[in-house]
Amino acid sequence: MDAEIKVLPLLHMASGDILSLQQYRFVGTHPGKVVYLQANLHGAEIAGNSVIHQLLTYFKTLDAAALQGEIRLVPACNPIGVNTRAHNFASGRFNPYDGRDWNRIFWDWEQEHRGARTFAAQHLESDRVTIQQTYREFIRQHFAAELAALADPAGVPVHQRYRTRLQEQALDADILIDLHSSSNQGMVYTYYFRDRAMSVPYFDLDFAILLDRFDGNAFDEAFINPWLELEKAFADLGRSLRFGIEAWTLELGTGMKNDAPAIKRGVSGILNYLRQQQVLLDGVGVLQQSVPLTRASQLQKYYATAGGFVQQRVAIGTWVQRGDVLYELLCLNKTGQYPQVITVQAQQPGLVYDLSISEGVSEGEYVLAVMVPDASG
Repeated sequence: MDAEIKVLPLLHMASGDILSLQQYRFVGTHPGKVVYLQANLHGAEIAGNSVIHQLLTYFKTLDAAALQGEIRLVPACNPIGVNTRAHNFASGRFNPYDGRDWNRIFWDWEQEHRGARTFAAQHLESDRVTIQQTYREFIRQHFAAELAALADPAGVPVHQRYRTRLQEQALDADILIDLHSSSNQGMVYTYYFRDRAMSVPYFDLDFAILLDRFDGNAFDEAFINPWLELEKAFADLGRSLRFGIEAWTLELGTGMKNDAPAIKRGVSGILNYLRQQQVLLDGVGVLQQSVPLTRASQLQKYYATAGGFVQQRVAIGTWVQRGDVLYELLCLNKTGQYPQVITVQAQQPGLVYDLSISEGVSEGEYVLAVMVPDASG
């Protein structure tokens, strides 16, 4: 099965160069769900590109009958971020034009219009398929104004032009998978949304984080929030509905690295999930695994309480108990005294899942993070 390849112009630069996206689209013999995958929205988080390459290689070996619906893949989806450098270090997390986080800028129809409750009331007696089709078209009609703004003679800011072109690729998807990694040293996990935990066991994960509080116009949030709010609106009106819309941010190991084990797990987990979703019909059995669950509100980040140098830090992937030593901080001074060593202990039990790359920190800088699993997880 060959991919349809599209080059999509993104931004015209002062140098005359044009930054572009490239989308690979595989279409199955039979209609079904539309799956959208992208990688490298943050510049230093490169592992997802290798995941997409391996998926492309695998899909090319299949007959179109092995795919139900279509899959779209966009590697290096943020050319500005990917190419941002300071000496030998990649960053690319923030837009250099306005300082915004590249993954906190996206258009959310429900936040803009607060229309889910009105829509639900108008379609309370309609069947689920009709509601989903009508609501999707409703969102698309409003998005047309975002597209039209790109041709405004006054122009629009870089972040708006970028977000609109990128979101256009995923607007009609049923499943969205955004491939990230830590900006630091990280594990393999996912962020997921309300009432979607039943799909978590099909990915190959160390744990999964429920986004139980708004994180700020991230790509996955902006995609799924209108649907979550519509489900809530129907529930408030006395009707229980779940739409076949899912969104995932997969975190694949360490930043600035093609972390081979994380890439392998990303590929196998995505393929297994697509089989479970009946998008991929390649004859391979579907696997499940037990995955610890937590919530964003239960993540505990540790910041340096003084300036110094981190030493004796626990290894990533360590389960700790309250009172266990997480790290020592060697603190210098300019007071004529010997250096001081501060010991930092865990404030609650959990899994150390993320470590800062730099072990030289000023007061208030990030050092590590611990996730506390749900009691049922």
